Amino acid sequence: MSPATSTLGFMTPANLVKPRRAPALSPSRANDYQQCPLLFRFRTVDKLPEEPSQAAVRGTLVHAVLERLFDSPAPERTLSVAQDLVPVEWERLSAARPEYAQMFSSDDDVDAWLVTAGALVKTYFTLEDPTRLEPSGRELFLEAQLDGGPLLRGIVDRIDTAPDGALRVVDYKTGKSPHPNYGDAAAFQMRFYGLVVWRTRGVLPRMLQLVYLGNGQVLRNSPSEAELLATEDRIRTLWSSIESDARAGEFAPKKSKLCGWCSFQAICPAFGNTAPPIPEGAIALNLGIA
Repeated sequence: MSPATSTLGFMTPANLVKPRRAPALSPSRANDYQQCPLLFRFRTVDKLPEEPSQAAVRGTLVHAVLERLFDSPAPERTLSVAQDLVPVEWERLSAARPEYAQMFSSDDDVDAWLVTAGALVKTYFTLEDPTRLEPSGRELFLEAQLDGGPLLRGIVDRIDTAPDGALRVVDYKTGKSPHPNYGDAAAFQMRFYGLVVWRTRGVLPRMLQLVYLGNGQVLRNSPSEAELLATEDRIRTLWSSIESDARAGEFAPKKSKLCGWCSFQAICPAFGNTAPPIPEGAIALNLGIA
């Protein structure tokens, strides 16, 4: 199968079209479905709001800092410059999303939280030397239409291109690296991105890299064509299951220890509660499934 059978190419956030985009499957939403189909429904079909968490917003902040760091000339990409970006990016984020500031009861709480973000930024400098990197893309918006399958969509934190054209796809994680027994979701996410890069550029990525700032670990994988084709098959199977659930109007809950972090226990049948009906037209609007 040719890697160029379907291509939509790269777009940067500045070039995104403002009107509503076509429904698509992202790595996070795919992982939602595999974790719990009802969670997928609440987030993707119903689009129920969730309160921001300090951990999630810290991740957004650290990602913003690492993206902005590469705006500086290579010699100026120092730890000091990166640490100075932490409050600057927090001011920008909290101005754009006032609900983020409402997570804290005092300025002291904000300051203490910013220190934890700064610690993650410091860890980054123990894992990579940004003065020796020149990314070819940051926060890249990717789309690829699978023939006879779903539209795939995601945002890649960074792509590095070697002089020989080899591609490295990099994703920052502000949590800790998973135990080997629980690393499937992260590996699937990276191969999902690897597949989309392959489909859009026609180049098999040489390296997929997860940078875990929570415990200073870097996980690397050199994907083969067979592995990415297997990922594509897995996505097709997953989408077929989503289509089946959507047409039946039934997304079953699946209990696991991850339920402790779920925002929707109060409306989850697995906890003795009642899920609201699916909003009329939501499946067609948000999944593109008639």
